[in-house]
Amino acid sequence: MKFDLTRRRFLIGSGVAATGLLTGCDALVENASVNDVLQKAESLSMGAQRLLMSHQPLAREYTEADLSPVFKANGTTQPDSEDYARLMESNFADWKLVVNGMVQTPLELSLADLKAMPSRTQITRHDCVEGWSAIGKWKGVPLGLVLQKAGIAPGARYAVFHCADDYEPSLDGSGRYYESIDLVDAWHPQTILSYNMNGKDLEVSHGAPLRLRVERQLGYKHAKYVMRIELVDSFKNLAGGKGGFWEDRGYEWYAGI
Repeated sequence: MKFDLTRRRFLIGSGVAATGLLTGCDALVENASVNDVLQKAESLSMGAQRLLMSHQPLAREYTEADLSPVFKANGTTQPDSEDYARLMESNFADWKLVVNGMVQTPLELSLADLKAMPSRTQITRHDCVEGWSAIGKWKGVPLGLVLQKAGIAPGARYAVFHCADDYEPSLDGSGRYYESIDLVDAWHPQTILSYNMNGKDLEVSHGAPLRLRVERQLGYKHAKYVMRIELVDSFKNLAGGKGGFWEDRGYEWYAGI
């Protein structure tokens, strides 16, 4: 689609490209003028996509014949913590997904609980900000069903995904990976909490036991190793206050494609 190509070139293909960010252009990201341009571009991107996709259209889905022979594992391939190691040893039998924050009924759901809920299977393309893509088959519970079970409290605006991987270990936890989406994307039918990839339980390198799939956004939004979902009304009390690990370091919060 011409609009998507033009918007993506503007937001990523410029001197403040994501590839530049990945190679360490911290001074550029921290520049106030550059940040102002990025934030305005992100608002334009989000507004345009919300207008074009107001009826919740689906991202393109593929067939099993289209599955990529190799699906690269992005980001962390295994969280480096004793707690996660213990969960691996029990094949995640002791793992629980915590759902809290601005909810009416806080939840703790086991993997078996999630697998007992209605599921969705979809074959979609994963687009990484580093420039590669791959097609995979994902199965999981629609996020909206989990939020419905918890009950969303008035004023909640965002779902925040707290993960097990710690990119930059620190005493205050600011290096722990987290991501967020708004409730529009949370209720999209293709936004699922996936526990199965290509017909098998998720491998550790791909985010076991649970990862987010939010198919209309770039790969860094698809949080792996999800441990807790928190409903909030703003990002002000979260790490760097931008809504995600990479967003705190200069990436766009809204990474629509």
